[in-house]
Amino acid sequence: MATDTAAPPASEGASAPRHTPPDVDVAALTALLDGKYAEVRGLVRTNLAEYASILEEAETLDRDAFRERVKEVVVEMASTGQTGMGFPEEYGGGGDIGASVAAFETLALGDLSVLVKVGVQFGLFGGAILQLGTQEHHDAYLARLVTGELMGCFAMTESGHGSNVQALGTVATYDVATEEFVITTHGEQSRKDYIGNAAKHAELAVVFAQLEVGGEGRGVHAFVVPIREKGKPCPGVRIEDDGAKMGLNGVDNGRLWFDGVRVPRGALLNRFADVSAAGVYESAIENPNKRFFTMLGTLVQGRVCVGGASINASKVALAIAVKYALRRRQFEASSDDHEELLLDYGMHQRRLFPLLARTYALHFAQEVVAAQLHDVFSGISDDEHTRRELESRAAGTKALGTWHGTRTIQECREACGGAGYLAVNRFTALKADSDVFTTFEGDNHVLLQLVAKGLLTDYSSEFSDLDQFGMVRFVAGMAVETVIERTNVHKLLERVKDLLPGGDDWDQEAGLMDPDYQLQMLRFREEHMLAGVARRLKRGIDNGMNPGVVFSRVQDHVIAAARAHVERLVLEAFVAKVGALPDGDLKVALNLLCDLHALSTIEADRAWFMEHGRLTVQRSKSISREVNRLCRRIRPIAEDLVDGFGVPPEMLRSPDLVG
Repeated sequence: MATDTAAPPASEGASAPRHTPPDVDVAALTALLDGKYAEVRGLVRTNLAEYASILEEAETLDRDAFRERVKEVVVEMASTGQTGMGFPEEYGGGGDIGASVAAFETLALGDLSVLVKVGVQFGLFGGAILQLGTQEHHDAYLARLVTGELMGCFAMTESGHGSNVQALGTVATYDVATEEFVITTHGEQSRKDYIGNAAKHAELAVVFAQLEVGGEGRGVHAFVVPIREKGKPCPGVRIEDDGAKMGLNGVDNGRLWFDGVRVPRGALLNRFADVSAAGVYESAIENPNKRFFTMLGTLVQGRVCVGGASINASKVALAIAVKYALRRRQFEASSDDHEELLLDYGMHQRRLFPLLARTYALHFAQEVVAAQLHDVFSGISDDEHTRRELESRAAGTKALGTWHGTRTIQECREACGGAGYLAVNRFTALKADSDVFTTFEGDNHVLLQLVAKGLLTDYSSEFSDLDQFGMVRFVAGMAVETVIERTNVHKLLERVKDLLPGGDDWDQEAGLMDPDYQLQMLRFREEHMLAGVARRLKRGIDNGMNPGVVFSRVQDHVIAAARAHVERLVLEAFVAKVGALPDGDLKVALNLLCDLHALSTIEADRAWFMEHGRLTVQRSKSISREVNRLCRRIRPIAEDLVDGFGVPPEMLRSPDLVG
């Protein structure tokens, strides 16, 4: 992509061309990454440095004491305004959804128990009241929850019902005689479980339950339910501590049971549906499936935030690992007098730099989805199609971002050897505390199914009325050509020459560093996979198979197509960001990363590209050589690139690793 990277790779055994490393302005790089919310991110970094002691306290305090300390830090941070930026100004917030996402993402550079406690209190609990409630609820709760005076929890997940929210077993029955809802847990599988803030601190819970009015089920709705008063469970509420967890032990996760708990009619968060005093159910959205998906769609901010948090946790791991590799020496590989720095080894570069490049790529992809979220929830662009695109993009970016975080932290830990295993060097907490992000806000495989459904139906209005198997019938009921039309792949296999620039041999002739080549490779993969899924779905239905069986058999294909789609979006975001920069060293540096990310992505799936005729053996080897060359070119600026993340030195903590 950069003009000085366009030369063909050196042949085996020949000397590679020498390049002058770009002079990276670290402050300018940080400013670019921080974007329009640089001031917000700066405030969070200042707070992280002030409360840096919590990283040590996570290791030295017992569980109960650490939980109290985390709560104390969260409340103190709330007083600075950083946690309330997404709430309306009249309730003490900042009135800026984009700012709230930026603040949350940046908080992930520090202790992740603090991050999750903030997410539960202000994102899930507060967000549910803000987005699902009406003025009455806002006036009653928002001002106090924004300051942390009123603590709450988000009681959706049940022991037997995780991703399948529509099948929740908790029931809220309307009693017309008393004008109350009666909340009841039906069986152990219907207990609320893994609920952050529930075990110790929450006074209120937003409880998701099946609404029954006049003997008729109306689907899942949300209610504000008192669960604790003066530190004791309210009558009819049973609370149990989930106990020690794999990580995040500063967050008090718990279980909740409700035994005929009565709440007033106004406890129903009634933005999308209401029950009159006389027991008449009312909703402007007639279709129950559409109403359900509309309700859940308002909670997409949590999904966006978790993805961003995982990407930022990756930055911490990479900053530590790269800095360690610039200090640690091992073996006299190229000199009789001095041992080699770890980062000078080609394999070490191969381990870290593609992850570094992918972190930058995901950062810019996250920037796109966060901006979309802000526009939708601020009313700038809020039509149904745009909302569905946001939901899909948020789901896909969250899945790839959290998987990337898990992989990056593990690789960085290994790259630091035994030192990486010491708690003081942060990997203990990073690994344990971030691992659940792949499960938070939806299992990643389930989320990618959501992405695929949107692609197969082009976010059509019909899709909003469908469950999973309804979607299968819907897709199978359309002509395959129609499905392909909706995904911009009309008669894909018959028009390869039109789709791919330069004719059928384009991919053998295009420059590896050409962004058009890189993007077209990912577009071809995505569109080919999607067309294949559509054909397999229709063929199975045409052969008389049960839709559920058909979907199960092609599920791996569905996930692969969705992942290919999101990877294309990620690369597009990176290419667009770099393309918009003025010429200069910063652009050259980011071009190197963008090329490395693109070619590493193709290399990682080269078997598929070769199977489908888009990559020859010779071309595949050229890509691997180019990846190695790009790693060598990034080596002189690696420390600048991780310094650009702006991780406060206090958050790196690791004296033996980074100095």
